[in-house]
Amino acid sequence: MTATVPAQRTPTPLDLKSLRRDVDAALHQFLQGKTAAAAARNLPDQAARTLEEFLSAGGKRLRPVLCALGWQAATGTPPPKPVVRVAASLEMFHAFRLIHDDIIDDRAARRGAPTVHRTLATRHTAHHPEPLAERLGSSCALLIGSLALTWSDEILHTAGLTSSQLLAVLPVLDVMHTEVIYGEYLDVTATGHPTVDLDRALAIVRYKTAKYTCERPLHIGAVLGGARPSLLRELTGYAQPLGEAFQLRDDLLGVFGDPKATGRSRLEDLRAGKHTMLLTLALRDASPAHAAVLRRLIGNPHLTEADATQIRNILTVTGARAHVEGMIHERRERVLRQLGTAHAIHPEAQDALRRLAEATTRRTT
Repeated sequence: MTATVPAQRTPTPLDLKSLRRDVDAALHQFLQGKTAAAAARNLPDQAARTLEEFLSAGGKRLRPVLCALGWQAATGTPPPKPVVRVAASLEMFHAFRLIHDDIIDDRAARRGAPTVHRTLATRHTAHHPEPLAERLGSSCALLIGSLALTWSDEILHTAGLTSSQLLAVLPVLDVMHTEVIYGEYLDVTATGHPTVDLDRALAIVRYKTAKYTCERPLHIGAVLGGARPSLLRELTGYAQPLGEAFQLRDDLLGVFGDPKATGRSRLEDLRAGKHTMLLTLALRDASPAHAAVLRRLIGNPHLTEADATQIRNILTVTGARAHVEGMIHERRERVLRQLGTAHAIHPEAQDALRRLAEATTRRTT
């Protein structure tokens, strides 16, 4: 008698568009409640309204998506509502990060619209002289960003997790919060005087972006699903090179990207003198004449488009641009090899993780 071989079940992919809608709905419901609560207590409701405007203006929702995929990598199932709410809390935390980051960098635009502090400053110009209006805009944005940080914790703690899930996830969140602030600190203290220190440039990439954007969101979803250490190790092997490639692509787009697609200026990183891998490699490999031009122009707050064109030409002729593209390619290949040899990542999540890696490393926005 011939044994019947059970048919292999085709993995069911996670509906990422639906997930993003669910995350947005959770954020909308939460902020609507905060707006109503503020009005009922005669408190300013501008904070919740401003946050909702900011969150609805766009964004990739990458961290919530990776949180959900971390859950699926552990369980093989779509995330339940409590996990979706945890994913939404990561997007609220990201709002805090972006609002504060834009104040630190004095960024004028994000996602094709004025940054929060610039928007608030414009509103204050009707009643105050410009210097005071700008200070009020930054101060109010700082407070709204701080509220986003507080509210991200509230969303997490009211998500409906079990006590064991909460106990497992809080240490991962603590590590993520610490790492990203250290990454920001490294970035701020290196801005304005980029050097040929490749290790410093890579440390900024790892702590400000790679761990915060990819590794910890995956870990958060996975530990909620009861992940074993073997799964967390495999997710780290996937996430660290992916996060580095994501930031390297972001650095290229910040200088060479289309502002209509990216929603940001191509001058801001150059004017600030960001210590990116792109500029570090160019300074290392430039001729003395080209290095002198870079040091004269990078970090100039009055940098013109003509100046930026000079810099872009040098970034190209030194090979820095091609080198960074090569680094992105190498990391993408490492990610795909990791998925090809993974044993602990549930098959249901592997295809989505593969497609996400391709999309985030080849993106133009």
